[in-house]
This record gives sequence, C-alpha cells and structure tokens, in this order.
Amino acid sequence: MAPERGGARCNSLRCMDRATALEFIAQHHRAVLATTRADGNPQLSLVAAAVDGDVVVVSTRETAMKTKNLRRRPRASIIVFTDNFYGDSVQVEGPVEVVSLPQAMEGLVAYYRQVAGEHPDWDDYRAAMERERRVLLRITVERAGPDRAG
Repeated sequence: MAPERGGARCNSLRCMDRATALEFIAQHHRAVLATTRADGNPQLSLVAAAVDGDVVVVSTRETAMKTKNLRRRPRASIIVFTDNFYGDSVQVEGPVEVVSLPQAMEGLVAYYRQVAGEHPDWDDYRAAMERERRVLLRITVERAGPDRAG
C-alpha cells in the first residue's frame, strides 16, 4: 500500500494532497475526463469539472459513451487546467459514482452554480436536465498530482 500524504495515496514523489487538488478544481473548470472503453483503450472527453464537498463532479448525459464506460468500469482520471491551458493543472483519479435523475437534480443545480453562476430560469434548467437525461458523475479522489512541474 502506498503511503498517505494529506489524504491522498502517493505512489511517487509527484503526489499532492486531496485538499489542494480540490481547491484548484473549485477555481478552474476546464477539464479532460478519461474513462476506459470496453476494449481497454482510453476514451477522452472535454468536460467542465466542479467540486461537491470532497468529490469532483461532472455533468453528462445518460446516453454518453463516458457514462456507459463508467457503468461498466467505475473509475476515471480527470485533468483540470486553467483557462490559459498551458500552465498549472491538476490530475485526480479514483472511483466514480454515476447518479441518475431524479436523485441527481439538486447536484446538477449546485454544479451549474459553481461552474457558471446563477441560471436565469431554474425551472427551464431543470426541464432541460430531464430532457437531456443528465447524470452527475461523482469522482472520489484517491490520487492527485503533480505537486511540481516536470
């Protein structure tokens, strides 16, 4: 078992603590999510990431390939970066819970608020979430890094 450092398992010197990673993700939302296809190859998706307590959250559709991948193998990696793209970034990985509607609705509202602010019509937003069959991906951070530039 890898040693613990600030709440995240570390397999190398390039590990950062969970709180630092979550703080970065709460401020920066552009991300690439990596899931595993049925053939074992990675599938990468551009997403927006947010934080709910001690997990990373992403909104997607029930019918998306990333959702199907995660229902089959519920683990993911996500790299979150600044709007400048080149510069600071954080990668986290861990198990994923896929939360479907109706249980996902309040989490989807909180996700929107963190990523985009207040919606002009929350009833319209909720209706869109149902129409689009949105789900909330909840990634538990088991490992985070890097804590220094390579």
